[in-house]
Amino acid sequence: MPPPAADSAPLRSDAAAPEAGFDLDPAEVRVLGVLIEKSFITPDSYPLSINAITTGCNQLTAREPVMNLSEAEVQAAVDRLIARRLVSKRDQASARVAKYEHLVRLRHSLPPAEQAVLAILMLRGAQTAGELRQRCERLHRFDDVAAVEAVLEHLAEKYPPLATALPRAPGTKETRHVHLLGGDAAVQEMAEAQASAGSTGGRGRIAELEDEVRTLREALETLRHDFDTFRRQFD
Repeated sequence: MPPPAADSAPLRSDAAAPEAGFDLDPAEVRVLGVLIEKSFITPDSYPLSINAITTGCNQLTAREPVMNLSEAEVQAAVDRLIARRLVSKRDQASARVAKYEHLVRLRHSLPPAEQAVLAILMLRGAQTAGELRQRCERLHRFDDVAAVEAVLEHLAEKYPPLATALPRAPGTKETRHVHLLGGDAAVQEMAEAQASAGSTGGRGRIAELEDEVRTLREALETLRHDFDTFRRQFD
């Protein structure tokens, strides 16, 4: 079945203007990101139950920020995503509980590479193309950073756009990218957080590196002393 022409449609079914953008709340973003991610890395247990989605939402690793959603909150987010036609309930004769799958591929005509990048942006916040390449490894393997950048460019060209680049923070060399499913306010919040981290955290990172160098030098001096002691045993 050919995918519906949803790229130009508003995300909310009750929105009046066809050019309306995205406005998912944080729980909806996390749930949708988990469904996309798990469709790649656990295909044998996909679609997911509410319990499995909740577990994925509340992971302590590969999540930024870490969340603590209840099953009721996840179910409510799933229901809202169903209303937006971004998630559907999968009826399985052998299943004892309801299971759900994402519809991003159909709604927005996204191939696997673009789904993978979008999911990691939704689950881990602002990232560079290099970080995305590394973190997408379990979902989709990119040969180089240029391939990731091509995907980011395509996501930015969708209508409505699905990703964008943040203004480069002070003291940083690489551009960071974010998804746009949380709306303009969420993007502005991420941009401000990055700018704040750049202005206040630059010196902190330098100090951290200086501490690491100092520690390495001390370790080297200890090794030299131990080696000299060992060598003197044979003099």
